[in-house]
Amino acid sequence: MFKKKPTASELDGVQYRRAKLWQIICYACNGLVGMSVYSLIGMASYSASIGYGITTAAVGVILTCSRILDGITDPLLAFVYDRVNTRFGKLRILMVAGYLIEAAALYGMFTGFSSKGLGLPMFTLLYIIYIIGYTVTNMTAQTIPAIMTNDPNQRPTIGVWTTVFNYLVPMAMSMVMNVMLLPMFGGQYNQEFLTAACNVTLLVAGVGTVLVCLGVSSYDKPETFMGTKKYEPLKMADIIEVLKCNKPLQCYIASNASDKLAQQVASQAIINTMFNGILIGNMGLATILTVISMVPSIFFAAFGAKYVGKHGSKNGIVTWTYVSMTITAVLVIFFIFGEPSQIGVMGSPSMIIYVVLTLLLNGSNMCITTSNTSYMADAIDYELDRSGRYIPAVVSGTYSLVDKLITSFAAVIATGAVALLGYTTTMPQPTDPCTSAIFWMTLSLKFGLPLIGWVITLIAMRSCPLTKAEMVHVQKRIAEKKASAQAVLFDENTK
Repeated sequence: MFKKKPTASELDGVQYRRAKLWQIICYACNGLVGMSVYSLIGMASYSASIGYGITTAAVGVILTCSRILDGITDPLLAFVYDRVNTRFGKLRILMVAGYLIEAAALYGMFTGFSSKGLGLPMFTLLYIIYIIGYTVTNMTAQTIPAIMTNDPNQRPTIGVWTTVFNYLVPMAMSMVMNVMLLPMFGGQYNQEFLTAACNVTLLVAGVGTVLVCLGVSSYDKPETFMGTKKYEPLKMADIIEVLKCNKPLQCYIASNASDKLAQQVASQAIINTMFNGILIGNMGLATILTVISMVPSIFFAAFGAKYVGKHGSKNGIVTWTYVSMTITAVLVIFFIFGEPSQIGVMGSPSMIIYVVLTLLLNGSNMCITTSNTSYMADAIDYELDRSGRYIPAVVSGTYSLVDKLITSFAAVIATGAVALLGYTTTMPQPTDPCTSAIFWMTLSLKFGLPLIGWVITLIAMRSCPLTKAEMVHVQKRIAEKKASAQAVLFDENTK
C-alpha cells in the first residue's frame, strides 16, 4: 500500500487553513472582470481619437495623469475597506460597487457620450470615474487570496487558476475583438466597433463579478479580518510605515512594477497593431497564432505552482525570470535575422518557430505570475507577523500606489514612441507599410522593455528575506500570537 503523503500542516507544524477548489475557481473568475476591462481600456487611445477628437500626444498625457490618480486612490481605498462592514459582508459589497461604477464610466466613454462632440473634458471625467470603480474592484480582489488560504502548497494553486483566467480572458477577448468584431466593421477601429467591444466587455465583467462574490461568501465575515492585537482605526501613518518597514513588499514593488510597465506598454492596442498588423502583416492570423501558443502554455502554470510550493515564492520568481529572459533573447534574434512577414504565412517554418518560442515564453511568464500571486499573500502575512495588524488592503494598496506611479508611463511611452514615428494626428493601422523605424521601435517596446524589467527583478530579489523557510516561521509566530491574544481576551471576559 502507498503511504499517504504528509500535508503541509503536518510537515511544518502549523495548522493551515485551506479553501475548496470551487471557491478558488470562482475567485479566479475575477479575471473575467479585470482582464476583459483591461482588453477594452487598451483601446482608450482609439476611443479618445475617434469619439472625442483628442490628439495622440494629448491622449498619452491624459492616460498617464489618470494612472497616477489611479495609484493615489489605491491606498485611500484601504480606509474604505477598513470601515465597510455590512450584513452582506465587506468583500462582496466592494466588488459589486466597483463593477457598477466602472461599467457606467466605460459605457459612457466608449458608447454613451462617444462621437457626440463633447471633447477632452468629458473623456477625462469618464476616465477618472472608471479609475475609481476599477480601484475598488481590483484592490478588493487583491486581498482575497491571503484571506482564503495560508497553506504554502495551496496558495500557488490560487495563482494557477488566476493565471489561467488572466491569460485566457484577454486571449478570448482578442479573438472576439480582432477576429470576429473587427472584420464586421470594415477592419477599422471605428465608433461602431468600439460600441460593440464595450457591450461585450461589460457583459463578461458582470458575470465575473457574480462568480467572485459566490466564491468568497463564506469568508466575508468580521472574524476573518482580525489581527493579533487590539483593533485601531487605520491612519495614514500606517500606510507610510508599511512602505518603510515591510522589506519583502519593497522588493516586490521594484520587481513587479518594472515588469508590469513593460507588459502594459507591449499590450497597448497601438503596439499590438504595429507588431501583429505591420511587422507580421496579418492581424487576424497573428491573433490566432497567439491563441495557439497560449493555450498549451497554461499547463506551465500548474508546473510553476508545484515549484513554488516546494521552493517558495521568491525562488519561483527568480528562477522563471531567468528562463523568460533567455527565451526573449532568442525571439529578438529570430526577428532580427529571420523574416517576420513569413510568420503570417500559414504553415511556414517561420510561423512554427514563432509559435513554439511564444509558447515557451508564455509558459515561463505564467510561472512568474503564479509566483507573484503567492508572494503577495506571503507579504500580507509577513505584515501581520511584523505589526500585529491584518491589513491586506494597506499592503496591496501601498504596492499599487508605487506600482501605478511607475506604470502610469505605459500609455505615454507607447503613444510617444508612435508619435516619434510620425503618427501625430492618426493611429497606426494594420494596413500601414513596415518601415525600418517601425520595425526597431516595435521590437524595442515588445521585447527590450521586458528584458530591462527582468534585470531589475533579479536585483531586487537578491535582498528579499522572504524564503520558504522564513514563511514557515512567520505562520508559526502568527498562530502563537493569535492564540495568546485569544487567551487574553478570554481572561478579560471572565473577570
